[in-house]
Amino acid sequence: MLTIHVFIEHALLEEGYSAHMPNIEELPFIVFGQGKTVEEARGNFLSMLDSYKDDFPDIVPYVKMEFSYDVPSFLAYYSDTFTLAGLSRITGVSKGQLSQYLSGHCRPLPRTVDKISSKLHDFARDLGNINLL
Repeated sequence: MLTIHVFIEHALLEEGYSAHMPNIEELPFIVFGQGKTVEEARGNFLSMLDSYKDDFPDIVPYVKMEFSYDVPSFLAYYSDTFTLAGLSRITGVSKGQLSQYLSGHCRPLPRTVDKISSKLHDFARDLGNINLL
């Protein structure tokens, strides 16, 4: 099984999002996706990968993807799941700041990205330890 790291980012020069992978020596192809939404970019990426199935049947079925998001893309992708107020409570980053990141008006500093990521992982671990009766 080969793991591909797929990076989903807010497109800086145009409206929308991109999904791309680094050049990997073990793969004879590169996959890229784009769209107006994170879902479109991710779907476009997966469709392009799927189009290589016939040409590379010994590779494509055994590829596992690991998605990484920049902060604006994460906020956009999970906007139906988390409110900015809820994410603010989880991460300790103000709702106003998160809104600025989501809209693309400003980018978070690396330490803020680390803080958001760390707090989200803490939250995920908390959820993983929940048992319902």
